[in-house]
Amino acid sequence: MLFLRLHNTMLLSTIGPLMIIPTICARQPEYMDGLGLDGVTRKLALDRTPALFTGDFGDCLGGESLLNVTRFDAAFYYDNSTILFHLDGSTNIRREDLMLFLSFEAYGEGRYNKTIDPCSDNISSMCPLNASRPIEAFTSFQVNLEDVSGIPQIAYEIPDLEGNARIQIFANSTQAEIGCFQAVLKNGHTFSQVWSISPVLGVFTIVAVIASFATAAYGVSIPHMRTHYAHSLSVLVIFETFQSIFYSGALSLNWPSVLPAWWSNFAWSAGLIPVSHLVHSIDSLVGVGGNASQVGAAGSTILNNEGGLRQLIYGRSLAMDFVNVSKRLTAPVDTTANLLSKSQVYNPNNPYGYNWDGDPVKPGMPLPGNWTGFAGELSKLNIPAPNAFMVGLIWLLVAIGLVVFLMIALKSALEGLVRFHWIKKDRLDFFRSHWTGYLALAVLRTLFIAFFSITTLAMYQFSIRGSTGPIVVSAFVFVFFILIMGGMVLYALHSRLRSSSFASDPDRILLRQGKMMGCIPYVVPVRVSQLREQELNEKPAGSLPFIRWHFVDSDTTRRSIHQDELYVKRFGWLSARYRLSRWWFFALWLAYQFIRAGFLGGASGSPLAQVFGLFIVDILALLVIAALNPFEGQRNTALAVWLLGISKVATTGLPWWDIFVDVPLPEPRNFSSRRLEDVRIRYYEHIEHSASDIGLAHQTTLEIISPGSTEGFTELPKAPHFSVSSVRRTPKIEDEDEDYIAEMNPAHVSGITALSPGPTRRLSRTGSTSSRHSVSSLPRAARMHRVSWSSRDFCQLELDRPSPALKRRLSSPGYAHTNPASMTSVVTGQLSVSSSQTSAAALLGSRPMTAADKISEEHHEHLEGNEADPWQAANVESNVDKDKMLINGKEDPVENETDTQGSTEMQLSRGKENWRPTRNTWS
Repeated sequence: MLFLRLHNTMLLSTIGPLMIIPTICARQPEYMDGLGLDGVTRKLALDRTPALFTGDFGDCLGGESLLNVTRFDAAFYYDNSTILFHLDGSTNIRREDLMLFLSFEAYGEGRYNKTIDPCSDNISSMCPLNASRPIEAFTSFQVNLEDVSGIPQIAYEIPDLEGNARIQIFANSTQAEIGCFQAVLKNGHTFSQVWSISPVLGVFTIVAVIASFATAAYGVSIPHMRTHYAHSLSVLVIFETFQSIFYSGALSLNWPSVLPAWWSNFAWSAGLIPVSHLVHSIDSLVGVGGNASQVGAAGSTILNNEGGLRQLIYGRSLAMDFVNVSKRLTAPVDTTANLLSKSQVYNPNNPYGYNWDGDPVKPGMPLPGNWTGFAGELSKLNIPAPNAFMVGLIWLLVAIGLVVFLMIALKSALEGLVRFHWIKKDRLDFFRSHWTGYLALAVLRTLFIAFFSITTLAMYQFSIRGSTGPIVVSAFVFVFFILIMGGMVLYALHSRLRSSSFASDPDRILLRQGKMMGCIPYVVPVRVSQLREQELNEKPAGSLPFIRWHFVDSDTTRRSIHQDELYVKRFGWLSARYRLSRWWFFALWLAYQFIRAGFLGGASGSPLAQVFGLFIVDILALLVIAALNPFEGQRNTALAVWLLGISKVATTGLPWWDIFVDVPLPEPRNFSSRRLEDVRIRYYEHIEHSASDIGLAHQTTLEIISPGSTEGFTELPKAPHFSVSSVRRTPKIEDEDEDYIAEMNPAHVSGITALSPGPTRRLSRTGSTSSRHSVSSLPRAARMHRVSWSSRDFCQLELDRPSPALKRRLSSPGYAHTNPASMTSVVTGQLSVSSSQTSAAALLGSRPMTAADKISEEHHEHLEGNEADPWQAANVESNVDKDKMLINGKEDPVENETDTQGSTEMQLSRGKENWRPTRNTWS
């Protein structure tokens, strides 16, 4: 026997590889050369996946097409500039010449279309259309870049392309549409990864379930166990988060295809797991019927062709010989349907075969490419809308059975480990001795988690109606959940409050001020009864009268609810996670979930009431739950109160905004990205303009020209503009005021004072009015200014302002050994060598200021104010020289008179407005 086994093993190891050699050889791909739209020639596999291809297809005439179609495939190959078209089916039409119209649509706009003449394009099975032979249309045709210019490049890469391919069939005799079939358009990228993302989310949920059970089962003190359980991550909150994401698609809106695709990954949390055999096993119960292998009405209804289009197509009245014609036409149709259904099986040995094609849409499913409402979201899961409640109920029963099985298996495993002494006898002793109570509470907790999903599906079943069977079942389950969950909640409240009395006390709401992120002010309403002593010192922004309702326990010796072991054992699955003062929050949570289920499921036929009502409910719930802050654990508070609450408001708020912004009143409501098309266009134009590095409109732009060309650069037309060449200013009396001068020219004052190492001292002219001579007929306190300013004056003001780093360097004590006057002249660009040395010495305090130094300082100040005008500077220079001579006792009357006359003549020679000869007088 052993020898025989070894012989068989060796024989299989030898023959096995030889058996799979033909299969390997058969799967070797074949290649061809193809020239793509980008101008690149490539080696292309014959069985490759095209850039755009179709999926499932349906009848876009609402089941009134006069053909039965078992296959409709269309594809666009970007790599060899080819469009493929494949149509298989049958018809009862006796004879008719046709015209076909193939079109691709993406995001609500036509991207490509082509008219196909079956006779010209070598489609013999439709030239003409005849009931005696099946339809086998397979053709391909070349396109150029202009033909598909409407298809953007992003369409080949964006996940869940929102588009469809449509074939419309027209009868030549009447030019009427006799058939229309539409298939969803794909590019191979999608966010719907139900069989990969859902298991990952399930693993995280299982970890949370294990952690939650461990904190509730491990320990000997019930209050201690409750404390650990309260701070673990709530499984209820996890399922509520996943379910709220999935049931966002229950709003009766035409969602972009990417949203239902992403939401489908969370369908398992609502009990909607798309197992095909389970889904379609209940079709007869829910009233979903029909031929799932084809779409159309030619083989399922008796055609009435008495007159009109059908009489012209068929050529004779069917009433004349109904029996004979029916016998002649029925057999070919059935045979053809069977043959065509077999031809759809993918053969990997055929190099020209492909497996990216779609199937006829299942009965009860919406038209492919339509994602409106809950039915559109369920179509991503291949679940017909009438089947949704029964599928969810079946998986709920499976989940309850799994909970019971796991609890019994855990109990048995622990007892076995104790019996074999693999664990200590006291391990999980409390759970092992109370496992039946844990089992009952686990089942109740499962029903509490499933309450929102089941009630939503039940009320959705009521809204779409359907057959009697699922309506009766949904009504029974709905009443059962209301009675069981509602009764348990009321019983839990009664058990704690039956020895308490209701009381009301006066209270007050204080509006406390605060800042969000340290800068955004906000106001928070807080009740006085909730404030602590250290918080009463803050002055509120206002207050409002209020009333505080509470229960007064008649038994003052009774423990708090979290220390009451009997209550925690019976109702801890409801109240254990909430704070001591919010232990009753489970009742409010159940009521909130029931209201949400009513809007999502029951109001699916009234989009306005559904969206507006749910939006208001979610806003109120967010405010109330945030004010109550019910959870004891911070993780549950962050997830259930803030993240989940804000996401619900945002989800219902976006459709609410879309209804009021450029959306027509007829239903269903549209939620389309085209609403922001103008904004996107302006943004793209802006970034394109920035990328091209184009400056202002009046600047010139360069154009690439060929070498040796005599053409110049093109210049854009100049936009209206103006430029300022000069500014005329009339002198004012206040210009002489020193405070006004310091305000108008702070750079000069700061630049001079920064050089002084000592205390800040204010530079001023001499107080003696006798040392001043009049330069015009203006009052003595007024100072003459230039009539006009030029751009050189404004540039000079910038030069007068030294850099802060250099100012600090010049004002530092360690820099006193250098020549500060020379550095000052470099910074200000105004002081001469002789005058700067004197001024710098005075500023640095090297010696007391003499009368001559004071006059030099005045001279320097006059030069700063008149450096732009050499004539004025010369006049001031002569006067300063006289002042020096007068102080030194060396005045020359003759020279003084000459200088005065010279300065007067120089002023007269300028001939400018507001300049008059002056007479130097001395007091």
